[in-house]
Amino acid sequence: MQKKLQLSVVSWMLIVALIVLLLAVRMFQQQLFYDPFITFYHKTVADKQALPAYDGFRLFAYYFFRYVLNTVLSLAILWVMFKDKAIIKLTSVLYALLFVVLALLLYIVLQADVPSFKLIFYIRRFLMQPLPLLLFVPAFYYQKYLKQ
Repeated sequence: MQKKLQLSVVSWMLIVALIVLLLAVRMFQQQLFYDPFITFYHKTVADKQALPAYDGFRLFAYYFFRYVLNTVLSLAILWVMFKDKAIIKLTSVLYALLFVVLALLLYIVLQADVPSFKLIFYIRRFLMQPLPLLLFVPAFYYQKYLKQ
């Protein structure tokens, strides 16, 4: 008989608290972070003629800060769930590589003569939201399940 992965009540409470913190980052994004694209993407399609003016250094600094904040909270969730240093190391490297690739891609797209509004939107989405966590949790859970 295989043993299932089980979490204690305290672990579940920590995970819920960390998820609430991730939600708080999202709820208070306009107060915490500089991002002129937030209001830009709330406009209707007809109102989107050109990208809004933005301070590139400040924009990327705040994307980095938000990404790091989401990454730390995501790594904490993974630690509480799996308590495995190898998973945290691997995930940290993957998060770092993902940020470099996405930030570079966003910079290139923003510098284009005719920037793609949809591409900018989706790249920003990956930089601003903890979407990789939705991939890592089931992947590592399945890996642990197979090892048991």
